[in-house]
Amino acid sequence: MKNRNTPIAREGYPFITLFAILAFTGMFFAWSFSAAFIFCIAVFFLLLTFFTIYFFRNPERIPPEDESSLVAPADGVVIVADRVPNSPLGCEAFKISIFMSVFNVHINRIPFSGKVVKALHVPGAFFDARDERASFENERNTIILETDSGPLIAFVQIAGLIARRIVCYPEPGERLKRGERYGLIRFGSRVDVFLPVEVKPLVALGDKTIAGETVLARLGLKER
Repeated sequence: MKNRNTPIAREGYPFITLFAILAFTGMFFAWSFSAAFIFCIAVFFLLLTFFTIYFFRNPERIPPEDESSLVAPADGVVIVADRVPNSPLGCEAFKISIFMSVFNVHINRIPFSGKVVKALHVPGAFFDARDERASFENERNTIILETDSGPLIAFVQIAGLIARRIVCYPEPGERLKRGERYGLIRFGSRVDVFLPVEVKPLVALGDKTIAGETVLARLGLKER
């Protein structure tokens, strides 16, 4: 799995480098020609550099000790917590959607330990991520996981109005560990989690989540 320990997500390096070069180039020309306008542009790119570093921050997270805890895949706010008749699991499911603003950490994490059954990228539209059409019409990347507890779950990275680049590392057949990083979405979007309908959610609309730490639900574990 990529991008485990770097304090800044590697996907952000090209943006940070570009903005930093533009900022310092602008500073050089502003100083050389005493040009206030160029200086203002340079300051803008310098601020953009700092914001990009902040956006791609990649903090460590510690999952709960209880192995039955299914954790949030994203930082953000719960905007959907309800049963839905259709899901990537091919049946009725309980859906929890987490909306990420541009100020949230955008590293996504594995909700529960298990084996990847399917990893599917679907091209699509770019509705606002808070629009319910986004779940089925926007560009998205779906992971279906056979959990250690037995049932299948799905978690879906969804592009938004501004977020148009989804990064997802896992491949079918790969073994994943709860709480580890598995990808990111650039510049604000949402992640949907689909659980068996019998699972009782532990979050409600408006709750804030921390990826890898906030418990969304609990799945009973098989005896070992």
